[in-house]
Amino acid sequence: MSEQQQNPTSTSAEQAKRDLLGTGASRRWWQRTTVWLGVAALVVAAGGVYAWSKNSAAKAAPQFVSQPAVKGDITLTVMANGTLQPTRSVTIGSELSGTVARVLVDVNDHVKKGQVLVELDPTKLRSQVERSRASLASAQAKLAEANATAAEAEASLKRLQEVHRISGGKVPAASEMDTGKATLDRAIASQNSASASVRDAKAALASDETNLSKASVVSPIDGVVLTRAVEPGNAVAASLQAVTLFTLAEDLSQLRLDVNVDEADVGSVQQDQSASFTVSAWPGRSFPAKVARVAFGSTTTDNVVTYTTRLNVNNEDRTLRPGMTASATIVSTQRKDVLLVPNAALRFTPSGAAAGAPAPASGPSGAGGDKAKGSGGSGGGIMGQLMPRPPRMGGGSGKGGDEPALPAGERRIWVDEGGTARPVLVHTGISDGRSTEVTGDQLQPGMRVITDQRVAGAKGAKG
Repeated sequence: MSEQQQNPTSTSAEQAKRDLLGTGASRRWWQRTTVWLGVAALVVAAGGVYAWSKNSAAKAAPQFVSQPAVKGDITLTVMANGTLQPTRSVTIGSELSGTVARVLVDVNDHVKKGQVLVELDPTKLRSQVERSRASLASAQAKLAEANATAAEAEASLKRLQEVHRISGGKVPAASEMDTGKATLDRAIASQNSASASVRDAKAALASDETNLSKASVVSPIDGVVLTRAVEPGNAVAASLQAVTLFTLAEDLSQLRLDVNVDEADVGSVQQDQSASFTVSAWPGRSFPAKVARVAFGSTTTDNVVTYTTRLNVNNEDRTLRPGMTASATIVSTQRKDVLLVPNAALRFTPSGAAAGAPAPASGPSGAGGDKAKGSGGSGGGIMGQLMPRPPRMGGGSGKGGDEPALPAGERRIWVDEGGTARPVLVHTGISDGRSTEVTGDQLQPGMRVITDQRVAGAKGAKG
């Protein structure tokens, strides 16, 4: 007998061992270890691809920067610079030439109307007055002499006329009668000349007396001395125009601020509008004012056209001084408790994928093909940024050729609704450079208006 037949039990045990370890006959495919290792590797790879696709889609999705629409106040202002001036200033001068004898006031002194400010040396003027008085006395004496001569000539003519009447015209002779009439006419002419000389002498005397009175320069108003340009002993030479000695301000409790308003802003400035201004002497303090007048005449400086606008300023505490440079802010329009949005929201236009479309789906299809289809080639991602976009069809205003034209006065803004940009039509009002007044039934306070859009793919492409 063979060895296998002699040990049947040993043979059966070895066969069972081979069956258990799989070292016997060939195994089935699903029993192989390499097959299961491959399946595990495929599952891990698929999970990684899925996670990468989901992360890429999240990064490529548009991220909106938004701010809430709020209720508040908005003010439209006009900025202008100018100089403070007295409401009324008077320049004091002298019509006469001479030497200054006394100066009776100084800068910042308060003066009254009629108060003497400066005196010139009156010696020469008094001499002229005395000479004029003497001339008047001489003219008056000559007038008296002419009156006497005229009276004598008139009496003589009357006697000749009486004799001529009594004698029946025989005497005196006609020549004597003519001589008497001529003598009377000459006497009357001399009388008239002497009377005119008297009037001339009186006028000269009055002029010299006026000049003598003007040797004392007096104040024409109640006010304050702003400038003084004379000292005792100075020679005053008045020629074609009066020499300036003092400058007086009538009332420093009320000042005026003359500012230059640019031609682009002058249409917003009207009389009685409120304003405020600041000066370098009082940093951090704002002074109130009111628009009193807007000039129709323009001023051109370096090709810049401006219009002088006068503001009335209350200066009861005398903190402000004439000549100070001021920066004024004129309140042209003011709105209370209106709906406000940032100006950036009026300039924002989202990409095609974000405009009115839901947020991208989480998955390969949502992150790739669907978004590219909805955006017309303007979706997120590096390839979407690098690939050229197809041309827009139709007309438009340059902000999207397929957008319909808006009615006059309307603007389109976008609100963020859970990652979706929804368009809203509003009517715009005034703007202060940062916010704009809007009205509309579709926009309510608290809605988040979009001011910017950020795409992670585009950022990575730039970097």
